[in-house]
Amino acid sequence: MYISELYVYPIKSLQPTKLKEATVTRHGVLYDRCFMLLKVETATENDDHDSGIDKERIDPAKPTLRNMHVPHFPQMSLFFTDLVLPKDDEQQQKKVIVTYQEPPVSENKPRKTLEIPLEPDLDGLEKIPVTMHQSPMVGYVMGKKYNDWFSECFRFPVLLAYTGLNRRRVLGSMNPNIARKADQRGGWLSTLTSHVPLLGAGTTQERDEEILTFADCASYMVVNEKSVKDVASRFQAGQGRVEVTRFRPNVVIGGAEDAWEEDFWSELSVVTDGDSQDVQLILTSNCIRCRSLDVDFETGDFHKTDDGIIYKKLSKDRRVDKGAIYKPVFG
Repeated sequence: MYISELYVYPIKSLQPTKLKEATVTRHGVLYDRCFMLLKVETATENDDHDSGIDKERIDPAKPTLRNMHVPHFPQMSLFFTDLVLPKDDEQQQKKVIVTYQEPPVSENKPRKTLEIPLEPDLDGLEKIPVTMHQSPMVGYVMGKKYNDWFSECFRFPVLLAYTGLNRRRVLGSMNPNIARKADQRGGWLSTLTSHVPLLGAGTTQERDEEILTFADCASYMVVNEKSVKDVASRFQAGQGRVEVTRFRPNVVIGGAEDAWEEDFWSELSVVTDGDSQDVQLILTSNCIRCRSLDVDFETGDFHKTDDGIIYKKLSKDRRVDKGAIYKPVFG
């Protein structure tokens, strides 16, 4: 088997950047989900949905911040990202270029762009608490220029937050250390010959504790190319496309013998070329899927017909996790 594709998501829930090579760390691909967007809401708006906020403690006069995720804000799929990573000898800033186009997406329509430094100066940036899946951290508000650009695109107030060096703890059974202890010799070890080199494995400090950026519950999302093709085969010719990016992977594995065999993978060993250190990925859990699979990348909304509804098709035979029997698994 081999790594066929690599992706990084510099801003959570926006479209990814495809990579030819990647620096891997304990908390994910370098620059993966180091930014995220938060909607600025009033107490009245928070009454309209389950935002995870204790409404009895809300100050009606003070706005609250709601984490933005693509299943709740499908229009996030209309934003595309491109990393600019100059070589060490080039005097150019590392940055992510965000491109937005009003739906429906078309080659002939104008686009708006925004450049964001990947390693911004933190001096003077406001700090805000960010909690995801009950795991808290502190983020930095990038400032008016960036907030205003995204707010204009979304047509409601938005903040762009940055992790800095802050990280969240991995809680529960998603922690690789727990998975490793629970399955010392269970499952099997797949050896991958990498077509795309992955470099580095994180610092000593990162190895002391399992940590995350703004990723949901795990540092990496791994999918099997054969399983993507299986999903695509469930649609008739002319129906909706099944892009691998619907599943938001970091690592796409090619050369597997069968679809869905990844359900039983417990660890992947990535054999790198040259002097780079080999990398082990501990696979802690199958991925329970949500309605984000059904977002139409051209309209920034959910598919209205069965032509593009992946979630429904997967639910017929992929509800294989006993802990979430009503939701399908992929990856």
